Amino acid sequence: MTVDFAAGPQTTQLWERVRPIVEQIEDLPFLAQLADGSLDVTAFTNYIIQDGIYLNGYAKAMSFLAAKTVDRDESRFWAGSAAEAITVEEGMHEELLADSRLAAAHAGLTGASAGAKASPTTLGYVSFLVATAASRSYGEGVAGVLPCFWVYAHMGKVLIDEAGQMAADHPYRAWVQTYDSPEFDESTRHAVQILEQELAKAPDEEAARMRAAFEQACVYELHFWASAHAMQNWDASIFLPQGAAVETASV
Repeated sequence: MTVDFAAGPQTTQLWERVRPIVEQIEDLPFLAQLADGSLDVTAFTNYIIQDGIYLNGYAKAMSFLAAKTVDRDESRFWAGSAAEAITVEEGMHEELLADSRLAAAHAGLTGASAGAKASPTTLGYVSFLVATAASRSYGEGVAGVLPCFWVYAHMGKVLIDEAGQMAADHPYRAWVQTYDSPEFDESTRHAVQILEQELAKAPDEEAARMRAAFEQACVYELHFWASAHAMQNWDASIFLPQGAAVETASV
């Protein structure tokens, strides 16, 4: 099952523009394994850790949009979405990590005192979103944050299709169902509608920057899932000849 979230000609064209990126996301082994329940628990836990870090930055970006828009309804939407990112989704993360299978992996990844660190991809994505929302036009900021709504809503449908009738003990059922819900679909439609309006009234040069921001964020969505699966970290030794040593900086 697929759902058309486009709100008009502008966002229809935009979704077609990024379709090759979305298809690459659909083909990721991470998501195929997530759907059938075979995904390694450590990789999924790493994803949850990185997603928690990402959500804090994502909420900050939407808070900038709430302050920047002159439309009260849009301001309430972005502020509410920012609050939801912190409360509802992080609550889901806590529930997932309460599972003994994930709790052990979480402890191993974060350590007793080191805590969670953003991967290079997570840091790059969050920095891009916050900088765009804070320093670029309102329309560009909207375009930057939208893929997290739209791509996730789309992938929720794809995962449900691939997983079929998920068993009650499917280890990742709660996560998948969160992104295949009427409430999340409605939020996605609202966000897409805002971008449709901004694109329709933007001068050509600004509209081009908005489309570029949307496409860049879609690429980050692809890399975010792939990097979590690859357990990406800050170890620079992978770039050195075999046998060479390097002192890893603390991040």
